[in-house]
Amino acid sequence: MTLKSYKSDFNHSYSFGVFPTLELAINNPQILSQVIISSKASANSGVHRLLEICRLNQIPVSQNDPALSKLGAAPNAYAMGVFNKFTCSLDPKSNHIVLVSPQDMGNLGSIVRTLVGFNFHNLALIKPAVDIFDPKVIRSSMGAIFKINFSYFESFTDYSQKFKANYYPFMTNAKASLPNTNFTSPYSLIFGSESDGLPEEFSRLGTPVVIPHTKGIDSLNLSSAVAIAAYAAYTQN
Repeated sequence: MTLKSYKSDFNHSYSFGVFPTLELAINNPQILSQVIISSKASANSGVHRLLEICRLNQIPVSQNDPALSKLGAAPNAYAMGVFNKFTCSLDPKSNHIVLVSPQDMGNLGSIVRTLVGFNFHNLALIKPAVDIFDPKVIRSSMGAIFKINFSYFESFTDYSQKFKANYYPFMTNAKASLPNTNFTSPYSLIFGSESDGLPEEFSRLGTPVVIPHTKGIDSLNLSSAVAIAAYAAYTQN
């Protein structure tokens, strides 16, 4: 297979960096089709572990500095993985994070990493939404994408028809304050886009929640809001 710079219509994607590729190899070796390493990687302990996993799983490895550079790896990325895209199913008995029209790749990757840290493993993405397989998302998640279930939905209605849970939309005009909210499982914590937040109709859904903050800002960054809410929910368990 001739490798080219990533496009969303590819059936494969790339993990740039030793740690994201190591997470891929540990958690999903069956989808990892090949690993490319840098000529500078010999002293890196993570690369040594990665090579051993590849050997045990018979995953091809090559050293190819030009390919790393051509495909978009940073100069300090000593390894990359080429993997086949995959599909997931969300667990209806588990708690979910729902992102309505997320737009920023870096935010999405950071959110995925945060979710794993606070024991959330099911992520619903309501279209239109960024491509979770984009290498920028993979990189900013530090490979945490390979530890979660995720699924895209055409609309929130599509999601809600499949998953009947206790809904908690996060909105700046909500009456219930996060410190005073007790989450009842299974629940879905719902967040809007970076630019617009959630549409007004979500204020009539479930229990809308606000994260209190000073009047010095009008709202929180999406990844910060998800992190605060996920931590609050995690500490209730």
